[in-house]
Amino acid sequence: MAMLATFWIVLLVALNAPAGNGQSVQTDPSKSGFVGDTVELRCVFINGKPPVKISQVTWQKLINGTKQNVATANPALGVSVLPPFKDRVSFKHPAVRQRTPSSLEDTTIVFSNLRLSDEAAYICEYTTFPAGNRENMVNLTVFARPVTKMTLTSPTIVARTPKRKMPVATCMSANGKPPSVIKWDTTLKGEATFQETRNPNGTVTVRSNYIVLPSRETHRQKLTCIVTYRAERFTESVILNVQYEPEVKIEGFDGNWYLNRPNVKLTCNADANPAVTVYQWKLLNGSLPNNIEIKNNTLFFKGPVTYEFGGTYVCDATNSIGTRSGLVEVNVTEKPMPQGPPGGIFGILGVVVVAGLILGVVATICMVYRRGQKPRTETDNDLTDLPPAHKPAPPPPKKKSSDMKGGLTSDEIQNSGNEELPNPADYVSCHHPGKQEQFVEPPPPSAYPPVTFLPQNPYTQHPTNTPMYTFQPNAAPPAPRPPFNYPKEQSV
Repeated sequence: MAMLATFWIVLLVALNAPAGNGQSVQTDPSKSGFVGDTVELRCVFINGKPPVKISQVTWQKLINGTKQNVATANPALGVSVLPPFKDRVSFKHPAVRQRTPSSLEDTTIVFSNLRLSDEAAYICEYTTFPAGNRENMVNLTVFARPVTKMTLTSPTIVARTPKRKMPVATCMSANGKPPSVIKWDTTLKGEATFQETRNPNGTVTVRSNYIVLPSRETHRQKLTCIVTYRAERFTESVILNVQYEPEVKIEGFDGNWYLNRPNVKLTCNADANPAVTVYQWKLLNGSLPNNIEIKNNTLFFKGPVTYEFGGTYVCDATNSIGTRSGLVEVNVTEKPMPQGPPGGIFGILGVVVVAGLILGVVATICMVYRRGQKPRTETDNDLTDLPPAHKPAPPPPKKKSSDMKGGLTSDEIQNSGNEELPNPADYVSCHHPGKQEQFVEPPPPSAYPPVTFLPQNPYTQHPTNTPMYTFQPNAAPPAPRPPFNYPKEQSV
């Protein structure tokens, strides 16, 4: 096919190329139309200088390499159209019939009532003197617009037991050229099948079936077939009519039939296509009470409720497709059941209460967490804002075991070997990880002044020039000295 197309392109270029002495034949490269349309095939002779004499013009149809004459125009013999084109092909300009050479310069022909068989390549050939023959070619394509139709597979679609899939609708695009494309538009769950058939005349028929499982749910569903042909679009829809057995439900028993309750009844509601024609009531393991009246699909209980009304009631509904049953068990109580507010109110109140509890728990957790994460600097800032009378005493410096003698006099230090040291817990605070420090209030100051100097190593005595103060009973106490800052403990 590719080689054949290349051949025709090369041939068209060669035929459209101007010949020697300036004579040429001009045509359209291609023309197209639908079946039944009218199409013009243009052919114009361009005469050069010096002009040549046109002896005859011939239109030919090229089929499988063979030329078939369609029409001729001759200055001496006139115009002739050959069968089978005689009734459908004519020259466009009446001047062609005047039988003059100049009138043959435009020999455009007109195809009317176009047929599929007219599709071919057509050659317009000029016979001239003394230049010889000049020709050109035009390709004619004929399209066939399809006939689109959508139908139900069967006027009556029945949902039977056991259930099985079946085609319910058919969409067809017949005798189209080129073939159409079919799509389905529906909310109904199903599957589509497609089939193409090529006809002897070159057209194509496309057929598509939509397959579903017929049921009560598919009844009155809409199916739309969309056919696309070239740039055209056709749509058609059907509504499914599915027949099915009755779907039965008994209403009227509210769970609160108590003794002496008046005006109770049971109603047999059935969804069916076609409609139910017969309703039948019965009581399992017994017969219906005597004070019962049946009207259509309703069972009326005359008089107040008694224990005889209790039991399992069955309703059989029948249509042309089949019979289905529904049942309800009626229990009779001695006293009415307590009637509370509607369940919807309880549901709303429950949601509100639960939401409030959740919000409260979340808020409490957030507050506790924020308090636990409050930085110490913020606590200290809060304490600085208190009045002086309410500020806590500053914590004493931390003391280590090696510094416990800092509050003794020199005599007491010398006699410390025979005395028991104070309890370190009275002077050293205990710090636990993750807890704030707790300071013990220091004891009242001693009546004796503190020693002004202690060596870094109390176990080694070195001579010093600083005299030690000796206590004298009648002497005046020395002047107070500034507090001593203990050096850091050194590791030996």
